Amino acid sequence: MRRRGLLLAAAGIGLTSACGSFTGTARGGRLGVDLAFAPTQGLSPYGDDGLLLSRLAVVDGLTRMDTDGVIHPALAEKWTRTNATTWEFTLRAARFQDGGDVTADAVVRALREAGRAEVTPRVLSDVRLRAEAVGERRVRIATGTADPLLPARLANPSLAVLSPAAYGKDGRVDPVGTATGPFALTQVHGAVSAALDRFDGHWRGKAAARGLDVTFVADNNARANALRSGQIEVAEFVPAAQALLLGDRARKVGTVRTTTLYLNTGKGPLADAGLRAAVREAIDTSALASSVYEGYARQATGLLGPGFAWADGKQLPVTGRARATRPRGRTLTLATYTNRAELPEVAAALQQQLEKAGFGVRLVVKDYARLEAGALDGAYDAFLMSRSTALDTGDPVSYLASDFTGGGSFNISRLDDPDVDAAVRAAAGREGDARHRAVLVAEAAILRTDAAVPIVHEEHLQGVGAGVRGVVLDPYERQFIGLETRA
Repeated sequence: MRRRGLLLAAAGIGLTSACGSFTGTARGGRLGVDLAFAPTQGLSPYGDDGLLLSRLAVVDGLTRMDTDGVIHPALAEKWTRTNATTWEFTLRAARFQDGGDVTADAVVRALREAGRAEVTPRVLSDVRLRAEAVGERRVRIATGTADPLLPARLANPSLAVLSPAAYGKDGRVDPVGTATGPFALTQVHGAVSAALDRFDGHWRGKAAARGLDVTFVADNNARANALRSGQIEVAEFVPAAQALLLGDRARKVGTVRTTTLYLNTGKGPLADAGLRAAVREAIDTSALASSVYEGYARQATGLLGPGFAWADGKQLPVTGRARATRPRGRTLTLATYTNRAELPEVAAALQQQLEKAGFGVRLVVKDYARLEAGALDGAYDAFLMSRSTALDTGDPVSYLASDFTGGGSFNISRLDDPDVDAAVRAAAGREGDARHRAVLVAEAAILRTDAAVPIVHEEHLQGVGAGVRGVVLDPYERQFIGLETRA
C-alpha cells in the first residue's frame, strides 16, 4: 500500500487496516486521485498547470466548455457582441473561495494579469484583450481585430478568474484558496501531492465529494495498480497495456490529441530541411496504432485528427517539400517523457527506424517536468509529445499559432516561416466554413516545412474505480473531477 504521508495527515484520514484499502467511504466522502502530471509552474494558471487546476475543478472562467466543445455561461451569466471587436459580459452572483465577491473589477484584474504574465498564456498567443469594468456586474472586453472565438477563448483555464489576493507583486499567482471552483486547494506539497476541500459556496451548488486527496504519479503502471488495488478511486491516463486487467474500470475517451514528432528547425542537424525530410521519410507509423497503442489510436493523417469531423480525411495535398538528403550518420537527440505510457515505446520504435535510415540516435526519456524547459529552449533535435490540438479554444487555430508561428509561446520546433505565419493569421481572421478551409491550408503549410511529423491520433483510457460515478470523460481534457464525482 502506498503512503500518502503528510497529505492524509492534513486531511485527517487514517489507515483503515494494515491490509485494507482507501475508499471514498473510508476517507469520509473524500476521493483519492492519481494524476499523471505534477505541477511544473508552481500551479500558475498561465501554463499547463492551468489544466491541472481545471481537471481538479478548482477554477472557473467567464465561460465554460462542455465535453462536446459547446460554450456555456459560467461566471458570466450572459454576453452580447456589441460590434466586431467588442463584447460585454454580465456577471452572475458568485464568490471567491476566500469569501470575496466576484466583481467586474476582479475579473478585469484577472484578465490583465494574464495578459502581462512573464510567459504569455498560449490562448493569448494570437490575440490581445482589453478589459474594463462597466459598473459592478458588467465587463467590456475588446480585441484588436475581430475574434469570433472570444467566448470560447475565455473558457480556457489560463484565463480563470482568481481573487485579487492571488496576485503577488512579483508576478506570482497563488491559486490556494483564491479561486471560485467547487474544490479549493488547501495544501500543496510540491510535485508530490495536494489536498483539496469542497467549496460549499460554489455558484452551481455543493460538489458530491467532500474533498480530494491528490498524488502526482508519473509511473503509468503505478497509477493503474493503485486503482486495481483500491488504494485510490480515480486514476488519470492508465496505459492501454492494462486495459484487460482493469476491465470496466478503464473508460475509453475519444480525443482531439495527436502524438507528433517535433523537429528542431532552429539549430542542430535538423535545421537542414533535407535532413528533416529524411526523418519524415524514415518513419513508418502504420503499425504503431495497433501494436504500441493496442488499438486505442489510429495512424495519423495530419496534425488534426478525427476529433474534427470537418478536417477528418479532408487534409490538403502537401507540396513544395524539400528533397531528402542522406543522413550520413548524423546523430540526433530524440527526447520524450514517461508520463504517457506509450510514448517511450513509440520513441524506441522511431529510434530503430531512424537508425535503419542512417541516423545516429541518442534517446532521452524522463518525466515531462524535467524536459519541458529544455524542449522550449531547443535542447533536443526531435521531441515526441502527445498534444491536444484544441486545448486552448476548442478550435485548432490557437494550437497552430502557439506551436508553429514565429512568436508562438510553445514553438518547440522553433519554426519561423513567413508563409506559415501568414496562413495561420488568415485562419484566425475567418469564421465558419471559411475558417475550416483556412485551417487546412495552414496545416499543409506547416507540414511542408517538415517541422512536425504526425504519428497517431489517440484515444485515452481513464481509470475509474468500482462504484465511482460522475467522473467527467472529456475529449478536450479540461474536466476530470466534476460536481457529481463521488464514490
